[in-house]
Amino acid sequence: MGRLAYLDCFSGVSGDMLLGAILDCGVPIGDLRGELNKLRLDGYQLSARKVTRAGLSATQAVVEVARGPAPRTLDDVLKIIDKSTLPQEDREKGARVFQRLAAAEARVHGETVETVHLHDVGAVDAIVDVMGTVAGLRLLEVDELFASPLPAGNGTVDGPHGRLPIPAPATLELLARANVSLLLADGEAGELVTPTGAAIATAFASFKRPAITLERTGYGAGSREIEGRPNVLRIWLGERAAGGARQMLLVETNIDDMTGEMLAHARDKVLEAGAADVWFTSIQMKKGRPGVMLSVICSEAQEETVTRLLLRETSTLGVRVRLVHRWEAEREVLEFESSLGPAAVKIKRLPGEPPTLAPEYEACKQLADATGLPLAAVYRIVQSEAQSKL
Repeated sequence: MGRLAYLDCFSGVSGDMLLGAILDCGVPIGDLRGELNKLRLDGYQLSARKVTRAGLSATQAVVEVARGPAPRTLDDVLKIIDKSTLPQEDREKGARVFQRLAAAEARVHGETVETVHLHDVGAVDAIVDVMGTVAGLRLLEVDELFASPLPAGNGTVDGPHGRLPIPAPATLELLARANVSLLLADGEAGELVTPTGAAIATAFASFKRPAITLERTGYGAGSREIEGRPNVLRIWLGERAAGGARQMLLVETNIDDMTGEMLAHARDKVLEAGAADVWFTSIQMKKGRPGVMLSVICSEAQEETVTRLLLRETSTLGVRVRLVHRWEAEREVLEFESSLGPAAVKIKRLPGEPPTLAPEYEACKQLADATGLPLAAVYRIVQSEAQSKL
């Protein structure tokens, strides 16, 4: 099962808090610096230190910038990301965050996405926060991201155009577009959710708490002390608890003008992107034309990646998406040395029932090719020998 991360935002969320929590979860800072070096972005230094916030130990990520922030447009930022050597998926995710930021800034300032200047959120430290978070979650092998409701904060904050109410207008716009629940803050909390933090969370996270088998936690410190509360973001890291219902998406499209080979290529690309399942259904379309319905099951966080792939790799002009619930059994893969050679079986476990085994096709095919035995005979031998090992 894929790894989950849950953002426990009881004191809010910001880019530096996310970086700190990721480092606190065990990502070496050298590895994170190595990923960020692929941006070819100069004029900053990333460091980390252990601090305490209201008695809690946390990691504070510090991005020191050599010069003041340059007001960039969305196109400026996207060019920086696109010219990097980060993985394609990282670049797409980073672009998604800044596209959200630009849309929110344009809306509250009465400008267009193309012309609005991003000021602080387009500065070097914001780019480092966003792309560092994207790369850091990848290094933690996080497949799905979840988040708690966010605290609203209170008071005012200085912006490039003067003093602004909290939540800052761009932050509130981002949260409104994602229909995020806001919690009233007690005391003089100040700004708890920054535009960068809001953009990252709303771009990737589902705002609910999943059933999780906890592996470890990480604490990322904010830059200031807040009286009466630890100013930290907490990440819960682990795997989805087995045997429960999982909310996922069903993405579908109807196609009647592609070859089988091209459809198979699209299927493979979607599976490589992390979709849980892909299948084809024969259908009859307009004017009696035979066609296929391409169906994909994926997580909510993968919606944009999957839909973009379908639009790019198939002839479709649109896809439909709806929420579904998928119940999953606990599963694991057992690799062992059989009498025929290296083998693997998938083990399915249900509460109160004995486990069941299914030999893995690719491993069995290699054994059949190597031994000359029929594939069915290899399946029987591998299953029998694996059963004896349970």
